[in-house]
Amino acid sequence: MTLPPDPSPVDSEAVKVMGLELQTGRVIPRRQVFAWGLWDWGSAAFNAVVTTFVFTVYLTGESFGPTGTVEAQLGWALAIAGLLIAALAPITGQRSDTSGRRKFWLAVNTYIVVAITICMFFVLPAPEFLLLGLFLVAAGNVFFEFAGVNYNAMLVQVSTPKTIGRVSGFGWGMGYVGGIVLLLIVYFGFIAPEVGWFGVTGDDGLAVRVSMLVAAVWFGLFALPVFFAVPEYRHPAAVGRERVGFFASYARLGRDIKRLWKEQRNTVWFLLASAVFRDGLAGVFTFGGVLAASVFGFSAGEVIIFAIAANVVAGASTIAVGALDDKLGAKPVIIAALIGLVVSGLIIFLLHDGGQLVFWTAGLALTLFVGPAQSASRTFLARLIPPGREGEVFGLYATTGRAVSFLAPTAFALFVTIGGAPYFGILGIVLVLALGLALLIPVKGSGARRA
Repeated sequence: MTLPPDPSPVDSEAVKVMGLELQTGRVIPRRQVFAWGLWDWGSAAFNAVVTTFVFTVYLTGESFGPTGTVEAQLGWALAIAGLLIAALAPITGQRSDTSGRRKFWLAVNTYIVVAITICMFFVLPAPEFLLLGLFLVAAGNVFFEFAGVNYNAMLVQVSTPKTIGRVSGFGWGMGYVGGIVLLLIVYFGFIAPEVGWFGVTGDDGLAVRVSMLVAAVWFGLFALPVFFAVPEYRHPAAVGRERVGFFASYARLGRDIKRLWKEQRNTVWFLLASAVFRDGLAGVFTFGGVLAASVFGFSAGEVIIFAIAANVVAGASTIAVGALDDKLGAKPVIIAALIGLVVSGLIIFLLHDGGQLVFWTAGLALTLFVGPAQSASRTFLARLIPPGREGEVFGLYATTGRAVSFLAPTAFALFVTIGGAPYFGILGIVLVLALGLALLIPVKGSGARRA
């Protein structure tokens, strides 16, 4: 893995950007890019270990309730979390912009997630602990999204119009590689052996519960560099705005959205389209491990082995496609990735009786496309944001996503309920991805980033 090369000046007239154009010609220190990427590396503790391959798989096991029921309950818990994020994310982003404390709020929300992950140690494998587990997963998602608003807003600080695709891809790729390393640690250190490190066994779910402590330490440590290497962002256009109370922030938000609709309507349409397909992407991550275990008979250890392979594929594809983002623009990358996701998901559904080989092949195909879609979506928006409003607009990015974040969990839960088997949930996720693709097609691209 290599860091994006130092940028050289580009023609700002040829590069139609907003706040990002202020970075044209700047030389971004590599240590800042690397430190920024390490947050993504550390965040794999929550994305890979908690929400995808370990804790949610543990939480939907037989110890907590009958198959089908616990998966549906997980879907409803995440849907509630999504509603909270939708209501609060743009306000938290706006307030971090105007206060000039974007990095501070990134730290606060990051370490709340760390604390929540520690609390997962206390979720024992019994039905009476299911509610606690669901609450922790939902709360962790809320604060992780708040942290992500400020982290995404920093993308403009550590990139230029010429390198933003590669920098964004580098960050996502670091997350996937971090996921590989951490999954290897928890699998071979605690989950696979009958007696793991420090005498940990699988009794009372101890191997998984200790893995949550390891995940918390991992995130907490690797999140630190960004707070020291990347300076705080205080653009006059943001910090100069009058600070208002919490509820008055909603009135300001309404005025800003109205102005955005009037002056940058294409941005609004992209926010809406990306909201839908990003929720489908989130569904792939959230329910991927659950489906591997409940539909294809993967053991907890086999789920982690699959996760390691999936992260290798996703990390490599995301880093590689970052260069295409800079050359072709983000929209072609997103469309190609969404088509690949829909096709792969349909193959998994139609051939679910084929056993683990089907999930290994089509499931890895899914991971090939997820990362590039996520990274390119972030760069598409970053190229359009007015200076000093990165936190607010990425807050809207989170809000529009979470405003419809009930779609994937609800579609998953609904199809499972109607179909009577967990594999029907695949159709729900595919439907959301296809809808997002249809909404994206009319949106004008943000342009290529040629030298």
